[in-house]
Amino acid sequence: MNAPKAKKIEKILEIHNDRRMDPYFWMNERENPEVVRYLEEENAYTDFVMKDTENLQNELYEEMKARYKKDDESLPYFFNGYWYIVRYEAGKEYPIFSRKFQSLEHQEEMLLDVNILADGEAFFDTGSISVSVNNEIIAYSADNVGRRIYKIFFKNIKTGEVYKDVIDNTTGKAVWAGDNEHVFYIRKDASLRAFQIYRHKLGTDSAEDVLIFHEDDETFDVGVFKTKSMDYIFITSSSTNEDEMRFIRSDDVFADWTLVQPRTEDLEYSVEHYGDDFYIITNADDATNFKIVKTKVSQPAMEHWQDFIPHREHVLLEGFEIFRNYFVVEEREKGLLQINIIDNQDNSSHYLQFSDPTYTAYIGINMEFDTEILRFGYTSLTKPSSTYEYDMKNRTTVLVKQQEVLGGQFSPENYISERIWATARDGKEIAISLVYHKDTRKSADTPLLLYGYGSYGHTVDATFSSVRLSLLDRGFIYAIAHIRGGEYLGREWYEDGKMLQKKNTFFDFIDAAKYLISENYTSPKHLYAMGGSAGGLLVGAVVNYNPELFSGVVAQVPFVDVVTTMLDDTIPLTTGEYDEWGNPADKEFYEYMKSYSPYDNIEAKDYPNILITTGFHDSQVQYWEPAKWTAKLRDLKTDNNILIFKTDMSSGHGGASGRFESLKEIALEYAFLFKIEGIKH
Repeated sequence: MNAPKAKKIEKILEIHNDRRMDPYFWMNERENPEVVRYLEEENAYTDFVMKDTENLQNELYEEMKARYKKDDESLPYFFNGYWYIVRYEAGKEYPIFSRKFQSLEHQEEMLLDVNILADGEAFFDTGSISVSVNNEIIAYSADNVGRRIYKIFFKNIKTGEVYKDVIDNTTGKAVWAGDNEHVFYIRKDASLRAFQIYRHKLGTDSAEDVLIFHEDDETFDVGVFKTKSMDYIFITSSSTNEDEMRFIRSDDVFADWTLVQPRTEDLEYSVEHYGDDFYIITNADDATNFKIVKTKVSQPAMEHWQDFIPHREHVLLEGFEIFRNYFVVEEREKGLLQINIIDNQDNSSHYLQFSDPTYTAYIGINMEFDTEILRFGYTSLTKPSSTYEYDMKNRTTVLVKQQEVLGGQFSPENYISERIWATARDGKEIAISLVYHKDTRKSADTPLLLYGYGSYGHTVDATFSSVRLSLLDRGFIYAIAHIRGGEYLGREWYEDGKMLQKKNTFFDFIDAAKYLISENYTSPKHLYAMGGSAGGLLVGAVVNYNPELFSGVVAQVPFVDVVTTMLDDTIPLTTGEYDEWGNPADKEFYEYMKSYSPYDNIEAKDYPNILITTGFHDSQVQYWEPAKWTAKLRDLKTDNNILIFKTDMSSGHGGASGRFESLKEIALEYAFLFKIEGIKH
C-alpha cells in the first residue's frame, strides 16, 4: 500500500505583510467527507505499516492489562457522614461509585454505575459527581463524544430516580448550595471557553436557570467551587497570570457576591477557608514562588492580607491543607516535592522524609479539619503509587493502600532510578529523571525514550507506571527531561520557557538529548522522543531543529500549527492562551511563533521515524493540526523512514475512554518503538 497523498488547495494566509501558503488548510472542514476519507486512508496505512506488529500489540495489551487488579477499589475517604468508594469490577471498563454510612462495615449504597450509563457508547466520560449536603441527591455529568462538553443529570440516591432536570453544554462540575435545592454550574461558549456561571433550582427547566456571572474578557475562564469547610461557595475568573474571586455563604443562595480582590495585572491568588479566616496562596508583592497570607472573612481585600508563610526565593509553594491544629504545605525545592507540617500551637515545623533520588509526594484527600491524621501520596519511578496516613502528633506513618502490580514478578529492586543534570547552551542546569531495569547496560546500543512537556507551568514529575514496565523489561531506558516551561525549578523556570522565551523549552530538550548521548546512555540510532499536546509541539519543533538526534518520535495529539491556531479566536483555548504563547496579532509574537511552529518550519530533509496520533473530537488540539502536519511532512521529507498517522474517530484529547481501551493506544506506540529497534516480542 502506498502512503496517502493529501490533495493541495491553494490558501494564502496574510498578516503583517507576510504571506504564508497553507495547501492543507481545507482539512479543518470537519463535516467534509473528503476530510474523513483522508483520515481513514491514513488509519488504513498505519494498520498496513504496523501489520507485522499485530501479534506484538496484542501481547503488549494483554501484558499491560494483566498488571491491573481487575476488581480494584479506591481507598475510602470520609466526608459528611459517609465513606466514599470508587471501585472496578472484573470484566468491566468503567467505575462504580458507592458509599457506606458512618462505618465501612455498613452495607454499600450505590451512587452510580458508569458501566450501565456507558453501555452501547463508543466513548463515555463521567465528568464529576457531587452529593447534596443532606446526602439525598447526586448531580453527575456525562460526555459521550469526547469534546469535554458535559450534560448534568440528577439522581435520587435512595429511590434511584433520575430527575427530568438535564443541563446541557457545561464543564461537568456542579456545586451544591447548602439548601439542597440549588446547584451552581459553568457553561461554555462556542469556542468551548468556560465563561458563565448559572444557578439551577432542582425540579425546574434549565431554560429558567439564573445567570450569576458572565466573563466578558475572552482571555479569562471561570470556575466554581465550595470550600473544605462547606461554608462558602467561590466563583473564580482566571487567565494565565491573573485571578479574581468572589464568594457567598453556601447557605445564602440569593446573597450578593463579595469580591475578594479585583483582578490586578499579574496578581494570582487562590482562597481556602477555616474558622473566621481565609487562607490565600498568592504571588502578591513580588512573591515569585508564592506565599501564603491570612485575612479575616469580613476583610478579604488585599490591603488586609497578612503574611502567614512568607515567600522564599528558592522554594515554590504549590498547595496547602488546613487542619484544626496543623497547617500542611506542599513545597518544591530543587525540583523535588516536599511536605512541610506546621504545628499551629507552637509554630514548629518538620518535613516528611523521602529517600528516592527522584519521586513525587503530594497531599491526598483530607476532608476533615479535626484530625491529627494526614493522608499523603508517594510514588517514584520504581515504586508504585502509595497512600499513607501520617500521625502529625506522634510522627508515625502507616501504609494504607499501594497500587498492586499483577501479572508477573514485579519488584522495585529490579529497577534503578537516577536523577542527573545536563547543562543547557545558556548555562542552565536541566534535571533528567531516568529509570531502567537493573540488567540494562548503558551504552551506545541502548534504546532510550526521552519524554518532555514544558508548558503552562505544568511539571512532569517522576511517577510509577505499571504500563511502562513493558518498555523497561525489553531493555529501554525511560527518561523525563524537566525542561523550562514547567515549574520544576520554580516559577522562573516557567517564565523562562514561555512567550518570547519559548525556544528555551526546545533547546533544553535537545541539550538534554545531547547530554544523554555524550554520557553513553544511548546514541542517535537508539534515541526516541515522546510528547503529547504541548509536548507534541515540543517534539515537533525539536525534529525540525535536530532531526539527526533521534531514531523515532511519538507525537500524541500534537499542537503543531501554532501560528494559524493562535490567529483563530474561534478555536477552543486560543484566547485564553495569549499569556502562554503570545498574541500573533502583534507582529513581534507572530514572527517569533512562526520561527518555531513545527508545521511552518518543515523542510525538504531527512526526518526520523514518526508516529502521530489524534482524536477526531479533540477539543484541545483540533484533529486537523496533526493531519496537516502529517501531509506536509510526507510531501517534503527526503527519507524513507516510517511516517504514520492514527486518528481515533470516536475520542477526544484524552484518547479512548474506559479503563483498558487506552492501553491499546500505548501498545501501538510501544510496538512502533520496538519495530524500529527490531524487538519482536
